[in-house]
Amino acid sequence: MQSFSALLRAVLLVTMTSVSASSFFRIPLTKLAPTNSYLAGLPDADRARAAFLKSFASGGSTTVPASNLAYVQYTTSVGVGSPPTYYNLVVDTGSSNTFVGTGIPYVRTSTSIFTGEDVNVTYGSGYFSGLEYYDQVTLAPGFAITNQSIGDALSYADFEGVDGIVGVGPVILTEGTLSPSTDELIPTVMNNALSQGLITEEILGVSFAPATSYNDTNGALTYGGIDSSLYIGEITYTPVTATYPAGYYWGVNVTDATYGSTTTVIPTSTAGIVDTGTTLVLLADNFFESYMRAIPGARIDESTGLMTVPASSVSKIQPLNFTIGGTVFSLDAAAQLIPIDQNTAWGLSANTQYGIVSYLGTNSGEGLDFIIGQKFMEKYYAVFDTDSNRVGFAYTEHTFTTYTP
Repeated sequence: MQSFSALLRAVLLVTMTSVSASSFFRIPLTKLAPTNSYLAGLPDADRARAAFLKSFASGGSTTVPASNLAYVQYTTSVGVGSPPTYYNLVVDTGSSNTFVGTGIPYVRTSTSIFTGEDVNVTYGSGYFSGLEYYDQVTLAPGFAITNQSIGDALSYADFEGVDGIVGVGPVILTEGTLSPSTDELIPTVMNNALSQGLITEEILGVSFAPATSYNDTNGALTYGGIDSSLYIGEITYTPVTATYPAGYYWGVNVTDATYGSTTTVIPTSTAGIVDTGTTLVLLADNFFESYMRAIPGARIDESTGLMTVPASSVSKIQPLNFTIGGTVFSLDAAAQLIPIDQNTAWGLSANTQYGIVSYLGTNSGEGLDFIIGQKFMEKYYAVFDTDSNRVGFAYTEHTFTTYTP
């Protein structure tokens, strides 16, 4: 069965000119049309990704578009080579290698330099294997990185509908992905953009939004800073957690979580990660049980791995509240549900109400007890700040499709 998370991660997504350190770039995210349903295996794939993540042991700013792919994954257009070939790459904060070739093949040009290394990366339920090159990578007009590591995917699985991944996680995640240089870390696109003076701060701002159509360029990535036009109020920052394995990623502590005003979902401070490559919000199994039991009649649908909610309970759903960095970030009823008019695109039963919160696959206490995925970030602006080793969230004016009681 096709992995949703791998699909997410895999789906789940100019010539070189000098730019001043104070320039500002905005890049939209783009939606692609898949050849079949992307939901098949989605929750299981998200959980497989979670299990894999838990196993890990060891100038200015530019805003570009990001596109929502089939409601479940964001991609952005990245040019490789000179002249560049453009690829739709999944935006992934849960990995750090950048590679192409799962859709459009890697096109070598005069800027392509084979490093003599093999590269292999596993993504929970998907993988790619191939050769490593250094090449010019264009993230935006006038924003070209030289000698960036690029994987040429010669073998891969679960990357339908996309051309690869742009990895924007911590650089430690590249350890062990090269051969024979297994101990070598590979600078990410963010690392190199900073070292080459294209940005003056190693900060990534992420704006996702609820998709209103099957292919919707409704998101944005800001390389090298934040875009104040994409959020409202102040950004709440929290340090990257010291708890491992969450601390190897963009891990944060949630102080507590409640459903409504009376049900405790996460009782004490616990660590998890913020991951653009995961679609859903995943909670440790015991946390999820507390949440699901609070919704009358809710149950897990064995065929999809998603929670279903009976029609009689939909209008009674209470906010799901996460306390992060001293601020409460709530998902209202609409933000907890998949709009029924999207069910067909997700491969779901037409008249059943499904939720976007699901279970992780393990109980709490293992150092990675939740994943804040894309659906949470469609409501809240996210900031990944390498310089200060912290993650930030801010409110937006994004609204979700109203559910039908």
